[in-house]
Amino acid sequence: MKKAIKEMRNRKATGDDDVPGNVLKLLGDGGLKILIKLINTIYETGEWPKDFTEVTIIALKKKTQAIKCSDHRTINLIAHTAKIITKIIRRRIERKIEAVFGEDQFGFRRGK
Repeated sequence: MKKAIKEMRNRKATGDDDVPGNVLKLLGDGGLKILIKLINTIYETGEWPKDFTEVTIIALKKKTQAIKCSDHRTINLIAHTAKIITKIIRRRIERKIEAVFGEDQFGFRRGK
């Protein structure tokens, strides 16, 4: 948990929850315990809070006369807490996959 929070970049735009990532870096032990409990609940039940599943997508023009979709790029504003939880759950799942797959499954896993 602490590693995932530490890896977050500073001064990023907030998601729909309006919580800056820097605030999560300031959580004390009590805040981390609550966040860990939330992550474990999401992991065990598979149900995400509605706030974490909402994403704001902003389209920005690459060219001044942008008409086609390819003339735009997008920015996704996702809740920082959801990003942390996603990282942690991904790591847990990857550990389970590593335990099941053999070394010959190189084409399906990152770094193999």
